[in-house]
Amino acid sequence: MRRTEYLEENRKMRFEEVYLGWNESRLTQETAALVLGVSDRTFRRYIDRYKEGGMEGLSDKRLTQASFRRAPVDEVMSVSDLYSSGYRGWNVKHFYSRYRRKGGSRSYTWVKSTLQSKGLVLKSSKRGVHRKRRERAHLPGMMLHQDGSRHEWVPGKKWDLIVTMDDATNEHYSMFFVDEEGTSSSFQGVREVIVQKGLFSSLYTDRGSHYWYTPKEGGKVSKTQLTQFGRAMKHLGIQMIAAYSPEARGRSERAFGTHQDRLVKELAFHGITDMNAANRYLIKVYLPAFNAEFMRPPLEDGSAFVPWKGDDLDDILCEQDERTVSADNCVSFEGMKLQIPANQYRCHYVRVRVQVHRYLDRSVAIFHGPRKLADYDPRGKLKEMKKAA
Repeated sequence: MRRTEYLEENRKMRFEEVYLGWNESRLTQETAALVLGVSDRTFRRYIDRYKEGGMEGLSDKRLTQASFRRAPVDEVMSVSDLYSSGYRGWNVKHFYSRYRRKGGSRSYTWVKSTLQSKGLVLKSSKRGVHRKRRERAHLPGMMLHQDGSRHEWVPGKKWDLIVTMDDATNEHYSMFFVDEEGTSSSFQGVREVIVQKGLFSSLYTDRGSHYWYTPKEGGKVSKTQLTQFGRAMKHLGIQMIAAYSPEARGRSERAFGTHQDRLVKELAFHGITDMNAANRYLIKVYLPAFNAEFMRPPLEDGSAFVPWKGDDLDDILCEQDERTVSADNCVSFEGMKLQIPANQYRCHYVRVRVQVHRYLDRSVAIFHGPRKLADYDPRGKLKEMKKAA
């Protein structure tokens, strides 16, 4: 069934229900018209047509009768034959000029559609739309950008600089170096923003594999198959927006151009070659100075940030994986055997599905539902559990 036919049948069924309610005085004309999405006058016309011809009286005549403007079959065949006989391979515009010289009276669009419907001319791909610079978000916290830039920030060493910035004001909330961009660095950037400012509305990112799952290389990202980072953003209610070109990330790309020019020189000027020292310099010196120079006022007064008052943020902004407990009450995770200690809640956890959380500092915890069973250091060694008061 075509979409137009489906909508027609749906409209009829909805009218029957509404008409019955109106006829029994359960609905006023205004309410009935509002339900159908039409005006009061149109609803009265529907009633008259229904009384005269029943459900068939409500049928859209445009779907059942041929248009008087439709070209005769002979004319369609003559245009197709003319193109096939001596003009095959010509583009439509070129052929249309000959068609007009031979006395044709139809429009260019009609000729093109006719040739395309007969398979004589292929449909061309859509031309690129005229692009214009997107207006900034109106309030701080409405949209943030997060991206990484791999560069030789100090001689002989390539690091990734991770930046989380505001679209409305250009303010950089988080900025640090890591060996390689990934899930942990993205979590760290978002965590620093939430701790400082609160929850924000949306996050604009590239299509990196730690942000998005892309079923087909170079294609659209999946909105249902979520990465660890996507799962955490959904939990927090932060909308993720994927950029499909470097131009779409123009603001963050221009900011990185400035950093690659200035930051390299400043680190060299201060003789900084160690990543930890470079991160300290970013927080204490470079970031405040950059914001003071490049921040701009928002388009409107106010803020879209919402203070964070939820559960422990670390248990949301972390990697979460499900595992089944083995017969010796151990969980296998990343080559480690995590022993679950005895507790007062269960005799054992054999064959129970548990959740393993790995935090930003690489430490690990095991959860059974909302209850934490044990904490482990990055090597999988059990930490001493604090006794409940």
